[in-house]
Amino acid sequence: MMRVLIGVLSMIAVVCRSEVCVPNNCVTFSVSSGTGCAWMCQYCATALGTNNYYFTDNVCSYQEGIGCTGNPIAGKSYTCCSV
Repeated sequence: MMRVLIGVLSMIAVVCRSEVCVPNNCVTFSVSSGTGCAWMCQYCATALGTNNYYFTDNVCSYQEGIGCTGNPIAGKSYTCCSV
């Protein structure tokens, strides 16, 4: 019984990082008017604990020399997932 409990806790620890529990290594959120991709990319990096992530609908992407760019729509839900 103790082995099963330790195994379950180990699996939870892999998914929960730095006080943010991220189911399936993805986080979903919505943005308000005026929120740009720079904020969204920083939010995903912080929430997922990595800079290696993607947006499921490709709303934002990283461009060399420019940074995180795209055109998010206010009130829409977006999901980013770690790779």
